Amino acid sequence: MRHLLRYFLICAFAVSLPLSVSSQTTGTHEVKKKETMYSISKMYGITVEELVQANPGMEKPDYKLKKGSVIVIPLRQQEAQQVSAAPTVVEKGDVRNRAIRLGIMLPLHKINNDGKRMVEYYRGLLMACDSLKKEGISVDIHAWNLPETADITPLLQDPAAANCDIIIGPLYSKFVTSLAAFAQQHDIMLMIPFSIHAPEIYTNRNIFQVYQIPNDLVESTARRCSDWFKDYHPIIVDCGDTTSTKGAFTATLRRQLEVKNIQYNVTSLKSTDAQFASAFVMGKPNLVVLNSARSPELLSTFGKLSAIKAANPDIQISMFGYTEWMMYTQYQLENFYKYNVYIPAPFYTNLMSPQSERFQQLYRKNFSQDMMNALPRFAMTGFDHALFFLRGLHKYGKTFDGAAGRFGYQPLQTPLKFERIGNGGLQNRAYMFIHYKDDRTIETVNY
Repeated sequence: MRHLLRYFLICAFAVSLPLSVSSQTTGTHEVKKKETMYSISKMYGITVEELVQANPGMEKPDYKLKKGSVIVIPLRQQEAQQVSAAPTVVEKGDVRNRAIRLGIMLPLHKINNDGKRMVEYYRGLLMACDSLKKEGISVDIHAWNLPETADITPLLQDPAAANCDIIIGPLYSKFVTSLAAFAQQHDIMLMIPFSIHAPEIYTNRNIFQVYQIPNDLVESTARRCSDWFKDYHPIIVDCGDTTSTKGAFTATLRRQLEVKNIQYNVTSLKSTDAQFASAFVMGKPNLVVLNSARSPELLSTFGKLSAIKAANPDIQISMFGYTEWMMYTQYQLENFYKYNVYIPAPFYTNLMSPQSERFQQLYRKNFSQDMMNALPRFAMTGFDHALFFLRGLHKYGKTFDGAAGRFGYQPLQTPLKFERIGNGGLQNRAYMFIHYKDDRTIETVNY
């Protein structure tokens, strides 16, 4: 490890420098009126170039310092050497009675989209740590940049890594085996934040995996769909989308329906309006399921459903969709309400809620930019993950298992509810249906 990431909210830090968010550090500076990058760099004995490198965005031609903004001040070389020379071997003791030692091993850079997403995730995590100060929870953070091309061995040889109570990472499957063995050896909780191949979860009790494996999600979503809508008349729509991967879901759903003796119809977007309408029934609600998540096919379906509703105003129609449909909410909200759309998802956020709006404002204030327009919002994901695990460690120590009901917390975006996999690690089983109701309200159905 040559250096630690300098994208953060609290302070800049160098190799093995622990960051305690329970007290004010000297790594940030609040911009005063008439201050310039030159005057600030002189104040701290650094160059303008070092200041710009530590604050992404400053390199833009139109960047302007704003009074009240908090910027990062990187350590001078002499200070970094002094910190690096400090002893790093620390007795762990009971994590409930001291600062929690949090390690981050993710691609933290601006080189590609993976790095940019993880920088945003990391920023959200730091915002959570800052919030935890108000609860008396202290956190020491060590962050290592772990891009896909890196060698993880030097990172694991850093004494600070072995002293962690919890490590968040990796992003890439190739690092799981080494990092999982390291976590088991040193009794460190390893939280894998995103969906990657991690077979070690079946044998390693130290692993927490947040996102479920895609194949498992297909099976569980189909099962939940057939259970929840057992009194509906399902209609599977073939969209003719040769690029779609959703055929695996509709095939699995059909098997579930057949096992439960639930009658269903199959139709096609290429059929005539009359043929399409013949797949629907009166007297019970119809559930429409497409084998594509693309917007053009969704729009075509809405057109056909509109014709059916016009001819049969009393017909009951609901739709069961895909997480990708959340990206269309801005344009299709009225149709989502009209057709009682249900979207299965392991996460959801209403960006217009007061809680979300406050988070967006704080993110903008801290980093002088908005979050990426992506699903999920990575900063919110990092915020939820950090609050959940750090609160859990603070309250239960190393016995924390992430099960439901351990403490009350309304997530911004990502609910968490872990279950142990046999004698191995723990996997998140939290799951929701996002229901756009015809009374123009949205509800989350925890399943």
